[in-house]
Amino acid sequence: MHAGQPPDPTSGAVMTPIVLASTFAQERPGQHKGFEYSRSGNPTRKALEACLAAIEGGRHGFAFGSGSAATATLLHTLRPGDHVLSGDDVYGGTFRLFDKVMRPMGIASTSVDMSNLDVVRKALTPATRMIWIETPTNPMLKIFDIAGIAEIARAHGALLVVDNTFATPVLQRPLDLGAHVVAHSTTKYLNGHSDVVGGALITSEDALAERVAFLQNAIGAVPSPFDCYLVLRGIKTLGVRMRQQCASAALIAGKLAEHPAVQAVNYPGLPTHAGHALAARQMRAPGAMISFVVRGGLPVASRFLERLAIFSCAESL
Repeated sequence: MHAGQPPDPTSGAVMTPIVLASTFAQERPGQHKGFEYSRSGNPTRKALEACLAAIEGGRHGFAFGSGSAATATLLHTLRPGDHVLSGDDVYGGTFRLFDKVMRPMGIASTSVDMSNLDVVRKALTPATRMIWIETPTNPMLKIFDIAGIAEIARAHGALLVVDNTFATPVLQRPLDLGAHVVAHSTTKYLNGHSDVVGGALITSEDALAERVAFLQNAIGAVPSPFDCYLVLRGIKTLGVRMRQQCASAALIAGKLAEHPAVQAVNYPGLPTHAGHALAARQMRAPGAMISFVVRGGLPVASRFLERLAIFSCAESL
């Protein structure tokens, strides 16, 4: 959790300084100390990117101004005529990028239930260049076989991207299971305090990393140094928070499953969950996200949300 954050060489500060400079002095044109302009690179962002790469087990980390910015930047590695195969349960902002932004640019996408590997194989086309999954998914908490899908992707010559926001590297590391890229909304568990909007990409693919670095600078959807500092601060307690949140989620899911007003509970830690066994194999714990269905439909669900006392009715997690 402290990777990429050695003591500051100038002052000895043990916390990464927030370097707010937008530009950096050069001895002569093109000769500098590693930084020239904060869109291209910043010491605080560099520390965060090194930390993100380390905790996901990758060689290259990239920080962005939001999870959607990270997704959009990665999708810009594709070309018109390419095809993306996506899981059928993804964050709404990701679907919006696939359907409303990339499709008009000539990049097609298809969504399928990736719980069945044969379905994944049959959905591939000669133009498929990327497979995009979340696991656990948002919001139905489906579990997809990362290693199995990675094998299919590599045989087809496609990149496998895993949005690891819900699990975090504390619970699973997709690169270790064969994925090419890990994506995050650092807004969520990594920061953990609901005071930052950010995103990240991590990979060990050198050629892809070179292209992403170019696009990160060219498109410019980078986070501020202060936001980078806040995410670094949040990551320091990630392990402790995830352990407690997983324990709390397991208790709450069990209580919900027994409640007469609840029709269904989606939580991979329950033995009744379709992905329970797979989650036990590829995750260290089933996570801290729960979705459930109350009996009575939308009117009852709305009244339930209006009467919450401990949880806030708010977006994000």
